Amino acid sequence: MKKYLLFIFIICTGLIHSQEEKAPFKAGEWLKFRIHYGIFNASTATLHLTNDVVNGKSVYRVTGEGKTTGAARVFYKVDDVYESYFDKEDGRPYKFIRKIDEGGYTKDVEINFDYQKKQAELNDKKNAKKQNFTITNKVQDLISAFYYIRKNYEFKDLVEGEFIKLDMLYDDDGLYQFKLKYLGKDTLKTKYGKVECLKFRPYVQSGRVFKEEESLSLWVSNDQNKIPIRIKADIAVGSIKADLDGYNGLNNQFKIIMD
Repeated sequence: MKKYLLFIFIICTGLIHSQEEKAPFKAGEWLKFRIHYGIFNASTATLHLTNDVVNGKSVYRVTGEGKTTGAARVFYKVDDVYESYFDKEDGRPYKFIRKIDEGGYTKDVEINFDYQKKQAELNDKKNAKKQNFTITNKVQDLISAFYYIRKNYEFKDLVEGEFIKLDMLYDDDGLYQFKLKYLGKDTLKTKYGKVECLKFRPYVQSGRVFKEEESLSLWVSNDQNKIPIRIKADIAVGSIKADLDGYNGLNNQFKIIMD
């Protein structure tokens, strides 16, 4: 009997280990992006995934930071911080923070999600205003949505032209439906070599930043990590491109095409 118990234990441990290897991310993952504006290296952005606790519950915490660098900082200073705290199992966000300073345009917003009350409270600290929204268990914030899609969608099952749709709560827009259109496979040349990617089109609101709702393109690695490799956008004054410039703590091998 002991032999059988040991055998079952080994099999179960192996299955758990296999599932962990297949997970697209883990605590410690760090991604860095170099953002180009025209010919200039205008800024950098990072995403760092760590463990944290919210109301006694163990959660993932993502800290996203962006800032202008070099000469660009003299002409247009950007210091942005985004934070999202979301459930490790189902990906539901519990708290979202946005503190930005973009050339004097500032925001200081915190959203807290209460799924028992089916409400989210948006606290606009800069303007001393609070607003409540009715939510479901499927709601995402701007940052948690990225990790939710990575974990819950098998990209190999996507059909070209198909949409991924999520309910999203964001401070500028309130509750709305976020749409991500799959455009097919593409291979990009990067600083690491050639990377096979899946290309998507996030639909954004035209206005202060973007020219049109189809102004943004996103390339994601076609491997188990599903990390962003490149983002391109036509904005109100020109265009920008962000390329993966550094990474650490990936949960799976980063696949490079060898010539």
